[in-house]
Amino acid sequence: MNEQIGESVEIDVCGQICPSSLLTALREVNNHKNILRSGRLQLDILTDNHDSTNRICDAIGNMGYQVEIQDENGHYKISIAKMTAKMSL
Repeated sequence: MNEQIGESVEIDVCGQICPSSLLTALREVNNHKNILRSGRLQLDILTDNHDSTNRICDAIGNMGYQVEIQDENGHYKISIAKMTAKMSL
């Protein structure tokens, strides 16, 4: 993601299904929005529900954040950070 991020916060929503996991993710993004937008924080959401990965990524991506999913051992890790500037062609 971004090598300049100084802090990471992990939120575990394993065992929850949508919409509960989505609402938790949205609440945490809003609670940390200032530091996320500054680029000093990466928020990691852990979920074991595949449908939640799609819904969380779509919603958070539409808010203007960079979102990446990693399939880890028994769960998914959704990393959320400040959108990096894209180079125009």
